[in-house]
Amino acid sequence: MEDSILASNKEETLAEAVKPHRVQNHQDLWDKIWRDEHGDIVIYQRPNALLIAWVVLTLASIFVPTGMPENIIWWLSLVVLTVWAALEIWKGVNYFRRALGAVVMILVILAAFKLA
Repeated sequence: MEDSILASNKEETLAEAVKPHRVQNHQDLWDKIWRDEHGDIVIYQRPNALLIAWVVLTLASIFVPTGMPENIIWWLSLVVLTVWAALEIWKGVNYFRRALGAVVMILVILAAFKLA
């Protein structure tokens, strides 16, 4: 009986030694790209106030008369989108969201200098 318990413990110890060493909260790269800290896959999130404001300002810039009001609203929408992109870069729930923020930030910079 005691020999079987020892054999069982040796097998468990051997099995633990053969397993790759991982920290309990360690995530591999694939999980860091797509999953949040709760393990949920996050690609789309409900739009927050900044994205809603950007959409409203962008639509408003289309329907206001050409000239100074249109330019002011367009620049405001650009500022709002820049803030959203910066927040995604620094506080995005996964690498995908952070990369999305970086891409949007690059596009905003290009749009600001009329290069896009």
